[in-house]
Amino acid sequence: MARSGFPLPPPHVRGALWMVVACVAFAGLWVMIRLASQELHPFAVVVWRNFIGLMWLMPLVLTSPGLIRLERMPAQMKRAASGVIATFATFYAVANAPLANVLAINYTAPLFVTIGALLFLGERVRWVRGAALLMGFGGMLLVLRPGASEMTPGLWAAVISALATAFSYVAIKQLTGTDDSRAVAVWSFILTTPVSMIIAIPFWSWPSAQLWPILVSLGACAAAGQLALSRAFSLADAGAVMPFDFVRFGLITLAGILLFGERYDVFTLLGGAVILLSTIILALREQALAREGGKRPPS
Repeated sequence: MARSGFPLPPPHVRGALWMVVACVAFAGLWVMIRLASQELHPFAVVVWRNFIGLMWLMPLVLTSPGLIRLERMPAQMKRAASGVIATFATFYAVANAPLANVLAINYTAPLFVTIGALLFLGERVRWVRGAALLMGFGGMLLVLRPGASEMTPGLWAAVISALATAFSYVAIKQLTGTDDSRAVAVWSFILTTPVSMIIAIPFWSWPSAQLWPILVSLGACAAAGQLALSRAFSLADAGAVMPFDFVRFGLITLAGILLFGERYDVFTLLGGAVILLSTIILALREQALAREGGKRPPS
């Protein structure tokens, strides 16, 4: 019962609401990345994302004793390693390729997770998962259209980002089963900030005074998005929250059109929708299999 006297919504409803919050925050983050990258190299923007995002999260760390446990650092480092690659690749892609194309490719990360489980964990492929995988990669072909459109460095970066994000998803699933969802988000900033500073040295330049509001907003969106996403998956199964990722696709596509003058053909939009639908089917299937096994799927 909530303090106001009204009962809280069920966990799956709260998880969905947190997912929508994460979608809005990440859409804002991508807009800020594109704006900041007009002055700074995308790799330098990554540094400010990590550093300012960490500053936004420090009050949470200081007011939550025991949230950061040093004995959990080795496990958190596995997630941070893939997170660094995913972040650098994503920022470069967002700065140098159409936003809807980048997001559509990024949606293939769960497909790569499933393929990894099939190849390295010996999981069986049944017809539902097989059909979802074929659907997802068919959608990616619609977006990329090999031979009909040029594979730019920005689009290659998006593919690398999807692969790295897949490894990050696996690590997050393992961590949220044992760690506070807030700690998972905070650790990602703590561990990636110094590494990103080193990587960005060859591309470094200081921002102008006019850019600071954008960088501060960028860090806030990154911190809010990570917290909201971790909270969503700690409250509900992936199958319950993944459908709401359509909000992110809609917001980012609109931002590309209205703010940056991007134009998308029907193949890009259809491909992105097909890829997202395939990931939702996979999430629902994993949820059903976990229930058949008598356990809650990892979040």
